[in-house]
Amino acid sequence: MSLAPTPAEIAQHLEFPLSVLKEISWFDALINYAPFKALIPLPILALIAPPIYWFFKKTWKALDQEATDYRVNLSRSGGTDFRPFVCLVLVAAILTLHEYYGGRSTFEAVFRPWLISLEARYPQWVNMAKWGDFYGYCWWVGARVIGYVVVPFPIWKLLFPRDSLLDMGLRGRGFFSHFWIYGLCLCVVLPAMWAVAHQPDFGNYYPFYKFSSRSWFDLLLWEGIYGLQFLALELFFRGWMLGALRRSLGSSAIFVMAVPYCMIHYGKPYLESHGAIVAGIVLGSLAMRTRSIYAGFLVHITVAYLMDLGSLWHRGALPTVFWPG
Repeated sequence: MSLAPTPAEIAQHLEFPLSVLKEISWFDALINYAPFKALIPLPILALIAPPIYWFFKKTWKALDQEATDYRVNLSRSGGTDFRPFVCLVLVAAILTLHEYYGGRSTFEAVFRPWLISLEARYPQWVNMAKWGDFYGYCWWVGARVIGYVVVPFPIWKLLFPRDSLLDMGLRGRGFFSHFWIYGLCLCVVLPAMWAVAHQPDFGNYYPFYKFSSRSWFDLLLWEGIYGLQFLALELFFRGWMLGALRRSLGSSAIFVMAVPYCMIHYGKPYLESHGAIVAGIVLGSLAMRTRSIYAGFLVHITVAYLMDLGSLWHRGALPTVFWPG
């Protein structure tokens, strides 16, 4: 009768780095207790609402006054503003298409068979075994760029030719004068991010591209297309959507935008979805105050990159080589 292998013999055949599970602290146990975790975001939202209002109240008031003047003049002339109708219908249609056709399942059904046939002709260039997972995320990012930028901006210019696309968050004037707000946002966000980054739902979720730990080249490739996705997202929510709704809705445009922005986070860690409510309002108000998306984009991408790196670091999975083997 053969004896079962000892733990030492098993360890000799393990190729991936292993880490010892740390003892669960009282904080980890509390924050993952379902009733506590479900309700804790509510008092946090209530606590941070007053400082957010205080910081942006002048911006919101100016937006409301601008919208009031616009609606009064429009009413006197007997006109109708179709911008909210067109914008919100497009938002609903684009996000629905993303949900059903912009994910990895569409890549597996449509693009993977095509790439496999292409690999038969050019095996060294395609190499599905090595890069197939990355190609899937390229489709995910490409779908976001198409839906967030390529579709709405030209349609808007076609339907409303007098509207300047530069007014949809693309102006860079005064960026450096507002740069301090970027630093202030990071000072608030980073401690909160650090507090939750070691939680299992965050640590196991990020980065999306699991081969990021294979090499620094993989990680850089991933963060490159990941950043492009964030730029497209900011252009859509904080640029185009706010620019389309601002004149009719005033500051309410920010809160209308925050609803679908929160909903695209469904499926991500629970606390992050609640954080998206705050992020949507703060980044939207920041975009309205600076008339550009750039400061908000820097905040967003900085947090995203640090979350990926922090997750890899906590798991001991940071790359150790530059080129993938």
